[in-house]
Amino acid sequence: MSTPALPSLLGTFAHLKLSLLRNGLRQSSGRKAVYITSLVLTALFAALELIGLIALRGNEHAAALTVPLAVLLALGWAFVPLFFPGGDETLDASKLVMLPLRPTPLVAALMTASLIGIGPAFTLILFVGSVIATAHGVAAAVIGVVGAVLALLLCLALARAVATANARLLTSRKGREMALLSGLIIAVGLQFVNLGMAKLNTLHLARLEPLADVLRWVPPGSALDAVRAAGEGSYGLAAGELALSAAVLAAVLWWWQRSLATVMVSADASTISPDASRKDAGRASDKGAGLAGLLPDGRTGAVMLRSLRYLSRDPKTRMAWVSALVIGLVVPAVNAAQGNGSIYFAFFATTVLGMHNYNQFGQDGSAFWMVLQTISSPRDAYAELRSRALAVALIAVPYTTLVVIVSAAITDDWRDMPMVWGLCLALVGALFATAATTSVRYPYSIPQEGAFKNVAPGQNGIAWGGMLLGALVSAALCTPLIVAAVWLHSAGATGLLWALVPAGAGYGLLIAWAGLRFAAPRVAGRLPEILAAVSKG
Repeated sequence: MSTPALPSLLGTFAHLKLSLLRNGLRQSSGRKAVYITSLVLTALFAALELIGLIALRGNEHAAALTVPLAVLLALGWAFVPLFFPGGDETLDASKLVMLPLRPTPLVAALMTASLIGIGPAFTLILFVGSVIATAHGVAAAVIGVVGAVLALLLCLALARAVATANARLLTSRKGREMALLSGLIIAVGLQFVNLGMAKLNTLHLARLEPLADVLRWVPPGSALDAVRAAGEGSYGLAAGELALSAAVLAAVLWWWQRSLATVMVSADASTISPDASRKDAGRASDKGAGLAGLLPDGRTGAVMLRSLRYLSRDPKTRMAWVSALVIGLVVPAVNAAQGNGSIYFAFFATTVLGMHNYNQFGQDGSAFWMVLQTISSPRDAYAELRSRALAVALIAVPYTTLVVIVSAAITDDWRDMPMVWGLCLALVGALFATAATTSVRYPYSIPQEGAFKNVAPGQNGIAWGGMLLGALVSAALCTPLIVAAVWLHSAGATGLLWALVPAGAGYGLLIAWAGLRFAAPRVAGRLPEILAAVSKG
């Protein structure tokens, strides 16, 4: 079967993109409401950005902003689709492998389909605003039209080429883990973007000139800088910058075409030989045996190994913990860079990490029935809870110590370091105590589908209520040690503050032990209810 004519293929793929959008909105009223809301908010934001860029017209340093903006947009187009592959079903080129299509016309058809959507429209508005801000004269306006089109096509081609090169990854388990990792990257990245914007607001655009001087030779920044060059009469420079952008666009399109050909003819992971799979399983088994050898014997070691394997193998559990670990270190650093640093931000890191243990049985899901078979008395329940707490303590206690030391270093507050360290260790124990109780009283299911669905529908109130109540009770349980710390601090007995470190560790152990003892008989008495709650997803 021959490939359809190019005009017909372009229309077919454009119609396909519109059909995907229309049918997606028909799935539910909620999805339609989200799309309309996104459309309205994006339009409002684009209008504000357009007004701001137009207001820069006549500013001699306007290009110092438009050039970095173009490069930033290109980076976003290149990598954001990897984190949200579900946002555009046509990004997965592997779905087209059974169609009688050649890579060259397919590139043109997919590029046409890429022009349809909120993202391309928003990007084009920003490029148009950039052209208006820097175009002076008829020649600059003409070059601006060409530059804006080149910049938009380069952004879309980058998105397609990178996505196609990683087509296997987008549909694999690693791809799903990457989608989960996006939450972490966005959360951390927004902290640094917020810091950068706060610094930029205090600067004049002239301070961006050194950055723009470098990025004006990085497409699509060069396409936008050609407008400025033409307005200043440097037509040779403008032509060279447009040629550079066009050459890079051609190279990206060639890479995209080669990647499409590879995806359409190469085998995927399902064709891996059984021998290779057995070798991988053998290596994984050896690693498991090594970890098991470091843990206690009996039920304690078995439960700890199971909990640690959840952290290493379950994508949602792992990414939730990694997010908490990284954000707990980033927040104190960002606040210190903004001049609001305090060693007491260590309490935030400890609390965020401890609250991830508030739904211990939810990560088991329907497999909790296997755990249920091993619990026949409060003693068995206590052993289960204690072992889970020990597994988490292997991470929480060293991490808490690290956060306190880092916070003291970046704030240069070594005097209060022992006090905060001791209180954080006590807080860890209190969080373990309340986590055991909330896991019994407020269990909820963690659905397997959806990268960002961590609570089953209808259980959000249970999840948030349990975490809020547990955090408040944990803080209240630390009251005796807090009173002692305040008294020593106000009395100026800085030498005695070091006594709070062992006192906090001992008090945390005592509170954790009491909380586990309190929760154990309730676990034994509520096993069917817990199983029903965690199996809803």
